[in-house]
Amino acid sequence: MTLVDMLVGFASTGQIGPLHCGMPLAGAEDLLGPGRPHPAIRMFGPDLDGYPYSWDGLELSVTQRQVSGICISLSPGSTVTLPSLVLPGAESYSATVLREELIAALDTAGCGHEINGVLTFGRQSSIRTEPADVCVVFSLPRGDHEVPHRDRFYLGVMHKHIE
Repeated sequence: MTLVDMLVGFASTGQIGPLHCGMPLAGAEDLLGPGRPHPAIRMFGPDLDGYPYSWDGLELSVTQRQVSGICISLSPGSTVTLPSLVLPGAESYSATVLREELIAALDTAGCGHEINGVLTFGRQSSIRTEPADVCVVFSLPRGDHEVPHRDRFYLGVMHKHIE
């Protein structure tokens, strides 16, 4: 499985393997091992809502000790480390995914998507997938991103949140 395969699966289903919104944080930690809680959680305790636990490039937001959001963050031109449950195989992957590459993979997989006008402006563009309602945000590279095409949009973040 490649990084793009995993991203398409997430965009299509709103899940990453067995990880899904609504599951208990304890169940996610059973699968992934202990996550790194956000500093606010460390200061105020595990009952603080809305802050993420992270496993390198994967973050799970937590509300009432339930997973309320899943987020994959990439920094174009670098590598991303993801838990083997999320992406089996090597520990690090190239985090450089062109918008055209991901959209073509979504189309091939039959995953519907539409422009997300709320997050499309200036140096970024966004889509929402259907029916999973995953938000995908692309942006032009920053000055410190070492990418081959400075005038093209790269994937920065994919996330799904429930209320």
